[in-house]
Amino acid sequence: MRTAPDSVPIAQLSELQVPGDASVELTIVMPCLNESETLEICIRKAKAFLERHGVSGEVIVGDNGSTDGSQELARRCGARVVDVPLRGYGAALYFAIRASKGRYVIMGDSDDSYDFSDLMPFLEKLRAGCDLVMGNRWKGGIKPGAMPWKNRWIGNPVLTGIGRLFFRCPATDFHCGLRGFSLTAFERMDLRTTGMEFASEMVIKATLGGLKIEEVPTTLSPDGRSHPPHLRPWRDAWRHLRFMLLYSPRWLFLYPGILLMMVGLVIGAALVARPRLVGRATLDVHTLLYAAMAVLIGFQAVAFAIFTKVFATSEGLLPEDRRLNAIFKYVTLEVGLVFGSLLLLGGFGGSLLALARWRSTSFGVLDSSEMLRLVIPSATALTLGCEIILASFFLSVLGLRVRRLLQR
Repeated sequence: MRTAPDSVPIAQLSELQVPGDASVELTIVMPCLNESETLEICIRKAKAFLERHGVSGEVIVGDNGSTDGSQELARRCGARVVDVPLRGYGAALYFAIRASKGRYVIMGDSDDSYDFSDLMPFLEKLRAGCDLVMGNRWKGGIKPGAMPWKNRWIGNPVLTGIGRLFFRCPATDFHCGLRGFSLTAFERMDLRTTGMEFASEMVIKATLGGLKIEEVPTTLSPDGRSHPPHLRPWRDAWRHLRFMLLYSPRWLFLYPGILLMMVGLVIGAALVARPRLVGRATLDVHTLLYAAMAVLIGFQAVAFAIFTKVFATSEGLLPEDRRLNAIFKYVTLEVGLVFGSLLLLGGFGGSLLALARWRSTSFGVLDSSEMLRLVIPSATALTLGCEIILASFFLSVLGLRVRRLLQR
């Protein structure tokens, strides 16, 4: 039977595989960075839980380079230690999980803010077939002083709301640190991040991958450390938000791009013939120019949405999407070239007409308002035609690997 060492050097981290062990049902994982004040009580609670409920399990500490003796303390308490010099909450958890032997894993912070002696609701859900079981602090209770007000009333509700909106995630406490999952689900999630956004990535990928997610009430208590927490609210909140935006090309690029294009086209169509009076303001060619800019920027955003989706799918960052087959079935290189060429011809024709009008005045002074109503749409069509042609070639290159993946 394969056994894991008490300490795993960084040189071997990339070679770690989820070993599994039929005799071990549950691995309890704790990230650690100088947690000697609370680590012992967390380990003892976890081991007491295993013994009290007759669960075959182990405790693993993913250490992030502690200098306060946390590693030796963990070993004395009967835990295995995975040394992870690569700093980061996600890194500590990832490599500790990779070294685990249980069929299921429950992870939680080692600051004594979560009760490791009350893990049975998580294990019962996992045994029942759940892939990811999330703790819910709103349902279980947040004790006084356990969470700063800005985290409780701003950070967590806002980020959870964005996560549910962007990804339709069923979890209502997106960032609870106490959660359980099967090793099979962990492999399917294929997590990549090393920082605090590891928590968001896990929920997002589980949702996108169609894994079964459920919640159980969890109580959050004030941590027992005398030093400040490792969490940096504003910095880490931005990292979570940034990750969610990068993982949702629709909300980052597609929807804003479509909105910009629609607004630009509507305003442009209203102004291309003549000025419009809105209240006391007269909208003329200056507004028409900004409308044209909105159309061009909007198209770029839509193109970026498609590029990002194709690239992320081909690199395994997002799950395969059969809708891409439909895109490549109808939006081909040839279609893009034809459509782009038509816009180029239209823009070139409008430019020739503007030149002819200028020639009719012996290249003299023209009515700028009248001419710009022709020049701006023509220049926009020329620019948009070139962008569509270039984007079609680039999308065709990106799509080569995606077609191969989707045809497997």
